[in-house]
Amino acid sequence: MASGFFALLDDIAALMDDVVVMSKITTKKTAGILGDDLAVNAEKATGFVSSRELPVLWAITKGSFLNKLIILPIAFLLSSFLPWAVTLILVLGGVYLAYEGVEKVIEYVMPHKHEVTKISGETLSAKEVVEVEKKKIKSAILTDFILSVEIVIIALGTVLGQPLIFQVLVVSIVAIIATVGVYGIVALIVRMDDLGYRLIKRSNGNDGFIKGMGRFLVNALPWVIKSLSVIGTIALLLVAGGIFTHNIDYFHHFMEAVPSFIKDFIVGLLVGTVAVLAIKLASNVLKVVKK
Repeated sequence: MASGFFALLDDIAALMDDVVVMSKITTKKTAGILGDDLAVNAEKATGFVSSRELPVLWAITKGSFLNKLIILPIAFLLSSFLPWAVTLILVLGGVYLAYEGVEKVIEYVMPHKHEVTKISGETLSAKEVVEVEKKKIKSAILTDFILSVEIVIIALGTVLGQPLIFQVLVVSIVAIIATVGVYGIVALIVRMDDLGYRLIKRSNGNDGFIKGMGRFLVNALPWVIKSLSVIGTIALLLVAGGIFTHNIDYFHHFMEAVPSFIKDFIVGLLVGTVAVLAIKLASNVLKVVKK
């Protein structure tokens, strides 16, 4: 009896060791989307008055957890009964990620003017502020849902063929890390300028380390968000390309002499360009038909 109990504990320990190792591998595979998730949510959590940034971010975080509670059971059901659907969704998601990455590259090369509105009680009534906040929160949660689907599917794709309990543990751990990690870092980023202003205030006008650090934090926030956006775009194309090279035989043997990360980036860029052109063409055709 005792030996059976200890054997069970040993099996559980071995399982958890495997889960931890695979969770690390899977988290690395989803790093590209996590980087984009971080950049997108840092951008969406800014533009509010200082006192509303954290409450809004908390509302988005709760929505993100709810998204994953919806996505995870569906993903595990597909893995059990329609495993081919996981690969299909993975590839389709790769097309979406490549499309989004190329769209961001085009936006960077040929920028469009965007209207940025600071949500403030000075220009809007209390009721209007609440309504605008709700719209931004809904938009952020919808974006999180799309990115969460990709995170879960990519994570699941790395453990297909493993026992269901193993899949549940690994993918759930990655999902929790994705939510807590991303939104925890976003919370720190959106409060950078507030901390900077506090340090400047504490310096009492005296030039020195505290005031210099405060100014650095205030000035660094826009650059941090821009840098995350650039890193996220590159990571999107790398992740998308990796999906195609690992799941489509043609791309797997494409440019074999080139280092894998360069090949992934080129493949992601090519597929994304085709997707953008296809969407633009379809959009123009629809406009002509409507006329």
